[in-house]
Amino acid sequence: MTATNKFLPLLEKVEIEDAGSEGKALLRFENMVVFVPFAAPGDVCDIQITRKRKSFYEGRIEKIHTYSEMRTEPKCSHFGSCGGCKWQHIEYEKQLEYKQKQVKDNLLRIGKLDLPEIEPIIPSKKTYYYRNKLEFTFSNRKWLTDPTIDRSDEQKMKGLGFHMPGKFDRIIDINNCYLQDPLSNSIRLAVREYAIKQNLSFYNVKKWSGFLRNLIIRNTSTGEWMVIVVFNEKKTEKIKNLLQFIYDKFPQITSLIYVINNKRNPDISDQETKLFAGKPFIIEELEDLKFKIGPKSFFQTNTGQALRLYRTARDFADFKGNENVFDLYSGTGTIANFISRHIKKAVGIEYVQAAIDDAWENAKINNITNVSFHSGDILQIMDEEFIRDHGKPDVIITDPPRTGMHEKVVRKIMNISPDKIIYISCNPATQARDMSILKSKYHIVRIQPIDMFPQTHHVENVVLMVRNKT
Repeated sequence: MTATNKFLPLLEKVEIEDAGSEGKALLRFENMVVFVPFAAPGDVCDIQITRKRKSFYEGRIEKIHTYSEMRTEPKCSHFGSCGGCKWQHIEYEKQLEYKQKQVKDNLLRIGKLDLPEIEPIIPSKKTYYYRNKLEFTFSNRKWLTDPTIDRSDEQKMKGLGFHMPGKFDRIIDINNCYLQDPLSNSIRLAVREYAIKQNLSFYNVKKWSGFLRNLIIRNTSTGEWMVIVVFNEKKTEKIKNLLQFIYDKFPQITSLIYVINNKRNPDISDQETKLFAGKPFIIEELEDLKFKIGPKSFFQTNTGQALRLYRTARDFADFKGNENVFDLYSGTGTIANFISRHIKKAVGIEYVQAAIDDAWENAKINNITNVSFHSGDILQIMDEEFIRDHGKPDVIITDPPRTGMHEKVVRKIMNISPDKIIYISCNPATQARDMSILKSKYHIVRIQPIDMFPQTHHVENVVLMVRNKT
């Protein structure tokens, strides 16, 4: 090892040891971990330390001397720039191994939990083209890989793609994304070409100005397509012309919607959506149930794996038909409706009112009558009066966001004391933290990791906890 300077050493011919957090690989140096993006365990590299944090280093690959045996050629030309699929260079079977390991390590290290044997991770049948939703950003400051491009040429600086990691004001102009059905690429490229030819202005995030802001594309396994165009400015004629172009060119689109959002953040959950053509929703099917998906609806972005996830939760619960179930963070009621025919009744609780409206609608179109949905803060809603009105739950299913549950919610669940808790999580670290509290009253019976997002480090995990006998 030699050092370029005492603050930022160059580590020469060091071996990458393991997969780390946020899709990065790691090695150890001076009793600290060095996180390195786009490396693979087994690579022998020269690593330039780029930053020293309090408890770890960050580095980048300067040269690879020996390539890891688990490496494979990335499918996407944007690999290394786009932060979306950081594990494309690792064989899929190895991705699964590391995701399984990630679940176990988090539950042991963070939760300090007593674990049964973890069931083998459920792989995704599709490793590409598996997403049913992608959101792209228009920008007048695309990330340049060609230094010869004149930055003052406004047309050549326009891009439509994903945000550059760590660069809020720059996007990577995507030529081809392999995450969604190829029709998604065709729509995006056609919109970009039209907008550039018509000299439509792309959004400037620093000045909060520009006409075109976002493009959201959703599709279902039933073959329906929704396209949402988000504008920053209400230019009626230009909006009409662009939307008509999209609708005429792509007859596959069954729902074409637009939004005027001139806030300083891109969230459209509080904005009015306007239907230009087709239906205001698309329909997804799971088993024999139908689910309406609107422009603001949450739905798991890998439909095939979502079905396996919900079947796992249902299997873990081992319903006998007389159970009262609380579905926390219920979203659009997918889980509650999915299990409804196997239980006495389900009660869903969700903070977002629009999601609750969708949940009631999904129950209605499937003729489900033994579910109810309630909007508001879980901690405030799930009080003694609510339990008295709806009955004590035999099973609680919880599927919180990546941040996990608030500690007070965890303790509320313990006080309610259901026979079983099924904890679904997209973040095993916060799941482990929450279960470390629950372990005083519950023990883990089953653990099932599920790969929802191939080519990334993300992993879903389902845990069954059963109340201890006193």
